[in-house]
Amino acid sequence: MTKTLLLLPGDGIGPEVTAVARRVAGRLISQGLALDISEARFGGAAIDVDGVPLTAETLAQAKASDAVLMGAVGGPQWAGQPYDKRPEAGLLALRAGMNVYANLRPARCFSALADASSLKRIYVDGLDILFVRELTGGVYFGEPRGVETLADGQRRGVNTHVYTSSEIQRVARVAFDLARRRKSEVVSAEKSNVMEAGLLWREEVQALRDAEYQDIKLSHMLADNMAMQLVKQPKQFDVILTDNLFGDMLSDEAAMLTGSLGMLPSAAIGDPGAPGLYEPIHGSAPDIAGRGVANPCAAILSLAMGLRYSLGAPDLAARVEAAVEAALDAGARTSDLGGALTTAAMGDAVLAHLG
Repeated sequence: MTKTLLLLPGDGIGPEVTAVARRVAGRLISQGLALDISEARFGGAAIDVDGVPLTAETLAQAKASDAVLMGAVGGPQWAGQPYDKRPEAGLLALRAGMNVYANLRPARCFSALADASSLKRIYVDGLDILFVRELTGGVYFGEPRGVETLADGQRRGVNTHVYTSSEIQRVARVAFDLARRRKSEVVSAEKSNVMEAGLLWREEVQALRDAEYQDIKLSHMLADNMAMQLVKQPKQFDVILTDNLFGDMLSDEAAMLTGSLGMLPSAAIGDPGAPGLYEPIHGSAPDIAGRGVANPCAAILSLAMGLRYSLGAPDLAARVEAAVEAALDAGARTSDLGGALTTAAMGDAVLAHLG
């Protein structure tokens, strides 16, 4: 059966890196992968043409696809837009509309890049952490929210951190299921010492483990302590389960342990059989957009995650990942890794090892 992939290149370096990922997908198609690829405007690129960051038509196309590969959204030219009209609002709406509530963020340090990490090689060589971050709840989506003017003239900003049992249980189930494929260990991070929602998180995660996943070793850690432990002894972790806010921050911290944001993919998945959303975590990088120097590896590895989790081709996912690693082992480097290869040339290096 032919699968479908929707590309949303977006803004900044997004079109540059997704173009390389599309070349990789094209190579796999030429080798027999049954995949149809389409493309749509998204983020600031959609605002400029359509007036909104995500049109109803694009959302419908995403929900009808097997997988969606996004580039990046945002840039200074759209900073003056109201929050609900900014490119980032389109990303939040896409995640919510696709109901992709579990964000998978691997933090893997390739051996060839261990010396590029912010920590010594001994702490990061062989690092392989998988963050499972709740993606459609918490403080980014909670109500009430907004900025209001009080009677005395002061202004007050409000965001609400809120979770229900079902929201916690469904993302925890994803973490436990993935842990069974790895080391059967999960560390859950929250702030149960000062936040009622954090206490609920801890209790619900523990209750699910006790009821359905007694083979999984579960421990709990306060999020601020985890931030410290990630730079003290990162290889103690395998699967980390977090809420939306803490997952956003902690996974970005862990990203720097791997050598470059340009190496880190992500996946957002929901219920079994539903389409997944895949994207590099590096953002739109407007300072280098259009120069052809961005690292495309995160986009390529995001495609690999799509092959594994949504497109039914885990063997091809492993081949793509191995090609990236082989290119790095052979010395291929973009500027963020201390090299001089262009975006396209880095893609050529990966393709050369893909066969």
